[in-house]
Amino acid sequence: MKRLLATTAIATLVAVPALAVELTVGASNIAPYLDPGRDHSNVGSQFYHNTFDTLIAKNLDSDKTEWLPGLAVSWELVEPTVMELKLREGVTFHNGEDMTADDVVFSLNRMYQATFPPYQVRARDRLANFEKAEKVDDHTVRIHAKRAEPLWETLLNLQQVMIIPEDYTKALAGDPKVAENDDYEAFSLKPVGTGPYKIATFTPGEQVVYERFDGFWGDKAPLDRVTVKRMPETASRITALKTGEADIITNVAPDQLSLIDGDPNLKTVGAATALFHVMIMNVNHPKLTDPRIRQAMSLAIDRDTLNEALWLGKAVVPASHTMQEFGELYMPELETFEYNPEKAKELLEEAGYDGFEVTFDTDAVYYTNGLLAAQAIMEMWAEVGIKGKVQVGEKWTGNAPELMARNWSNPMYFADPFGSFGVMWAPNGPSESEGRFNTDEAYAKIWERFRYSSDVAERKAAYGELMDRIKADPPVLPLYRPYESWAMRKDINWAPKPGNIPYVLDFRAGSISFASN
Repeated sequence: MKRLLATTAIATLVAVPALAVELTVGASNIAPYLDPGRDHSNVGSQFYHNTFDTLIAKNLDSDKTEWLPGLAVSWELVEPTVMELKLREGVTFHNGEDMTADDVVFSLNRMYQATFPPYQVRARDRLANFEKAEKVDDHTVRIHAKRAEPLWETLLNLQQVMIIPEDYTKALAGDPKVAENDDYEAFSLKPVGTGPYKIATFTPGEQVVYERFDGFWGDKAPLDRVTVKRMPETASRITALKTGEADIITNVAPDQLSLIDGDPNLKTVGAATALFHVMIMNVNHPKLTDPRIRQAMSLAIDRDTLNEALWLGKAVVPASHTMQEFGELYMPELETFEYNPEKAKELLEEAGYDGFEVTFDTDAVYYTNGLLAAQAIMEMWAEVGIKGKVQVGEKWTGNAPELMARNWSNPMYFADPFGSFGVMWAPNGPSESEGRFNTDEAYAKIWERFRYSSDVAERKAAYGELMDRIKADPPVLPLYRPYESWAMRKDINWAPKPGNIPYVLDFRAGSISFASN
């Protein structure tokens, strides 16, 4: 009888399926589209790592660079400007297609030889040195650069060159044999990759639902389903966490941490993010063409006080546009930005400032503490005699001729000065192309030395010269590296990995686990 009962019990246990492991994440924002090639926003960057893969991967458990095989199992330079990569076999896209060299060539050339306008922007600001990718055989490709490239692996690890399926993408709209702009627009609403989670549903600006992809080539995803919902207000996210509507929430301001940590069922994790919240200034606005006005706008801002008031001292205030993650290119000795209200007053008097109003644009919720920082900056400006006004709106105004100043961010897209300052402030980069920043031949020559030299000392010297230019004619002030926090149930073991770019919601194997009690 005991054996029968035992046998029956075992049979019953086998017959009951294991409970699905699901999570709900309350996020402050959801992207309006999902395409790793065109996106470089803080919001969008959260969502690609779970679904897409790069040719060259890296160890995300360390902020030191260690390259690992990804969709390519090996790579080597066969000429100074040509890299050959051997592709991983047995890789399947979420729609069931096998990944081959054709897909890799298509994915890379859609960026290197971009015709779709959003791709052209990304190609110009970080991929301009690449000429083309070509197929050698079904599992071998070659990538051609225009000149010797000191950052080969780095630029093949970018989100923008994650691999997508050629046939699927071309068939989304129009002629299935031709890649058209409408295909890329359609792909951004129905994305397909090779990662451990497929995107089951996507509601632009509202929700992303991941489901485990059992055909993934690597370690099995630990979760069956993850739903990321937009919850724009901090209070609503915290309430959702406390009531169980959400298991993890993003973008928790420091003054809310004690409220969460005081709950025995909840906890928080946080870090100074590899990203600068910045103030940008339109050097071409008729009222701001005199650099002394912009120098004064910058010198009037007490960033240490902002840090203490808004981030409880947890943010990092830089002396220059530099981060420790840059390794040998980290340059804390540079003194590009400072607080000097007396000098600000002198410069305003020298420039003949007549009390005109300087507007400062901000979204109410996009950046943690962004509106509060803008309001505090108005008070600091007033102390030196600048009349300021905060303008709140959801529309991006960085490309508007009437822009005077606003908040923005300069993320570390990869661990190099080019991957943060460089992407944003390169000749013909986003800042110049949007009409609020100017470069000249001298700037371009310094940039060339910084970008392409293989000598670290030469790159550092050139970067210092670029920072001198920024100090003399400022278009930007890095306010701080914000201390961003996430909150979650007590039993969830998750935190942002140090090797990821900012804000990535990483739910791959090894990135999340659950306590037994």
